[in-house]
Amino acid sequence: MGGLILASGSRHRQALLRQAGIEAEADPSTLDERLVEAPLKESGATPDEVALVLAEAKAVDVSERRRQALVIGADQVLSVGDEILHKPADMEAARRTLLKLSGRTHHLDSAVVLARDGEALWRHVSRASITFRDLSPPEIGRYLAAAGDVVLSSVGAYQVEGRGLQLMERIEGDLFTIIGLPMLPLIAELRARGALDA
Repeated sequence: MGGLILASGSRHRQALLRQAGIEAEADPSTLDERLVEAPLKESGATPDEVALVLAEAKAVDVSERRRQALVIGADQVLSVGDEILHKPADMEAARRTLLKLSGRTHHLDSAVVLARDGEALWRHVSRASITFRDLSPPEIGRYLAAAGDVVLSSVGAYQVEGRGLQLMERIEGDLFTIIGLPMLPLIAELRARGALDA
């Protein structure tokens, strides 16, 4: 077998694997996610379907150039109401995102796919829900000033493992899904395929 590859540059996903004792080389997919996503939005695909398609596209893309390797593709979609949100481009976009999430429940659909030699072998998606407190504009401004540019690396402009936890009123689902890689189903599948030592 050609080893284990993570088709993502996400330091959070890399850290989750490393902390679990799983050695995977990071080799990010170069696919244009918005290009893949566009026809899905037009077809009325649900957030979990969008997450699965994007995760599979990344895994298959990398597995086509990394033959023999078992490739992990992952993607996360944040939805609030009927709207799918994307990573904020700048601090003003982050402010608008947080205003939109204020006092509401949003959903995180995290998908993971295993692929080898250009073929998806296994797919899984998990959902978590987060309810934000009612946030005033000054409170959002203070949060963004304190958290800094790190908020731009997250679709919701927060990190649950950091200062973003202060914005929340309730969480339903596991931390791995929120961070963007459903670890327990992934570990079980890797073990079933003989890809883990332990």
